[in-house]
Amino acid sequence: MKAEPRYWAVVPAAGIGTRMGSDVPKQYLLLNNRPVIEHALQALLKHPKIVKVIVAIADSDHWWANTSASRHSRVQRVLGGTERADSVLNGLLSLQGDADADDWVLVHDAARPCLHRTDLENLIETLRHHAVGGLLGYPLSDTIKRVNDQASVLETLPREQLWRAFTPQMFRYGALQAALECARSSALQVTDEASAIELAGLIPQLVEGRSDNIKITRPEDLELAHFYLNQHSRDQE
Repeated sequence: MKAEPRYWAVVPAAGIGTRMGSDVPKQYLLLNNRPVIEHALQALLKHPKIVKVIVAIADSDHWWANTSASRHSRVQRVLGGTERADSVLNGLLSLQGDADADDWVLVHDAARPCLHRTDLENLIETLRHHAVGGLLGYPLSDTIKRVNDQASVLETLPREQLWRAFTPQMFRYGALQAALECARSSALQVTDEASAIELAGLIPQLVEGRSDNIKITRPEDLELAHFYLNQHSRDQE
């Protein structure tokens, strides 16, 4: 009898995040007295099905060792890459010999600290029998404009079929590794795991999540994340 697929997580954390205007990478900025990355990892580590979390860190990173997550028994550090896809692929390669091709890998942003436990559970349960996998997302509600280099509006885009792509993004281990390796060998730019899967000719499934699963990109995002995390704490009381 074939064993049930296991669940692994990869967190690319080698980025700098220049839009924050800080000397400290955004994943290490303090949020509720803890680095942002610790909040992102906590959501994954609290889920009983996730066997291990691989964190891809830049070679020059001197902040990671000071986090409590760096000493967690289910967290493993690997060397990150120049691009997000390189970091994720390094994480996947570190699982060779442990993960099976049909196992699930959840890739989560290090700067996305407000993942709610219900969203994580819903993603896993919705996709557990899916052939390919998918990602959390949220339908766009704003009017979308396409602009030129001078920010002059060129057109208004229909939003009915447009979603914001969140993380985690959850795909079969073998398929995701092959898709990322193919994108790299073809010099194709991929900004998330779903785009690599799409380029491989596969169709990811979108799973609607909460709109408060924000990514820390600009200074004002920290205040918003602070509000959301406090709201989550009250929800769980």
